[in-house]
Amino acid sequence: MKIFNLLLSVFLFSALTAGPCLALDLHTKFRKQREKQRETYTKDTGNIPDGVMIPELIPLLYQGGEKLKYDISWTGGVKIGEALIEIKKIAGKEDTYNLKVRITSKNGAFSLVYPVDDRHITTVQGPERLPIRHESWQKEGFGYRSHKITEYNQKTGKYTYWSNDKPPRYFTVSGKTQNEFSGFMASRLMPFQPGKPFVVPTWADKMRVKVVVETGQTERLKKTILGEVDTIKIMPILTFSGTYDQRGDTTIWYTNDKCRVPVQVNSKIVIGSLNATLVGWENPACGIYPPVKRY
Repeated sequence: MKIFNLLLSVFLFSALTAGPCLALDLHTKFRKQREKQRETYTKDTGNIPDGVMIPELIPLLYQGGEKLKYDISWTGGVKIGEALIEIKKIAGKEDTYNLKVRITSKNGAFSLVYPVDDRHITTVQGPERLPIRHESWQKEGFGYRSHKITEYNQKTGKYTYWSNDKPPRYFTVSGKTQNEFSGFMASRLMPFQPGKPFVVPTWADKMRVKVVVETGQTERLKKTILGEVDTIKIMPILTFSGTYDQRGDTTIWYTNDKCRVPVQVNSKIVIGSLNATLVGWENPACGIYPPVKRY
């Protein structure tokens, strides 16, 4: 889910250029707002069931071969970057897939002064498509570089985390979990019923977080790369920070059909919002919409 708050770092850079006092004020307001939201949404999720993927949707949406490309813009339509998501089946391994995400400031307004090129690969396995490994390479600005690996043993609950050249860290987790990337894909296959939220247990901020996902109303969008489509609005309540600080209000518009194409995403931030608009897509298993190959 966080993949649509991808380039918040670019926005924060622009805030910093406005002056230290303004940047500090924005950070303080942002922190207080998110702490209040975290308190609200973590009080009690005990009565909300864990989401379960609909078996009939797995061959359509999680068998490999799907690509999604997004233009990411700030309020007013200022493009700040692009995101490419791809699901690939790993040859020779049963029910094992790579979820690849690449986030760049390519063709964005700040690409020359704050270049971003982040790559993430989450390997998922089994009928529940649970993560067994995540590896990331991040290049942000002219100085920040990182290489991180997390290995998830879903049977024992033992997780191992490496960051750059530091010694590994070990964690024990109770219960199965998605990660920030696989959680987005898994929730896409779960039942969307207004008034019936579900939980996606997610490993983020080095802890197991219960992400509540709410279903909104249907809405017809006239201008998408797929044409005029009926959509359903989904709101994951992101109370964690994660790789990209993404706590806040996020809405995803999925096509209201078996393909559940995420055609648009909006995430509110301190000033304005970030928007991700689908500009390229293909999924041979869908059968409803023709591919739009703009990669």
